[in-house]
Order: sequence, then C-alpha cells, then structure tokens
Amino acid sequence: MAKVEIYTSPTCGYCHAAKRLLTQKGVDYSETNVVAQPDKRPEMERRAHGRRTVPQIFINGAHVGGCDDLYALQDAGKLDALLSA
Repeated sequence: MAKVEIYTSPTCGYCHAAKRLLTQKGVDYSETNVVAQPDKRPEMERRAHGRRTVPQIFINGAHVGGCDDLYALQDAGKLDALLSA
C-alpha cells in the first residue's frame, strides 16, 4: 500500500472530503494539521511547489494536488493504481 500524506485544516470541507474518499478506499494516511502545527505550513508549500491551500496530498512522496485533483484521479480510474504502488 502506498504512503499517503495529507496537509489539512480542521475547518476545511475539502480536507474532509479528501479524507473521506481515502477512508472509503481503506487507505491509511498521515495527516498534518497546519493550523495546529503552523511550522509545517512552509514545508507543505515547498513540497506542493508553492501551493498554499489545503488539502495538499502526497502519494509515495509525489504531489498529487488538492481535493479536486484527488477526485479527478478517482474519476479517471487512476487513483487505485497510485494507491497500490
């Protein structure tokens, strides 16, 4: 199973939607709350090539983007292959 990391904020609906999809797929993920850990926000922005919004999602260290990007991968039938790598 792939290593999935997600940077989130507790009040972000898109974060909850992304986590819900991952949970429905039975994927374990590590979550970093950038509100509770503001020192992690610069790390997120660096890893996400300057993107500042949450969620920012990484699969096996590769940046996949935000919630819309995650759902686009799902809709295109590509998410399962990434998650099984």
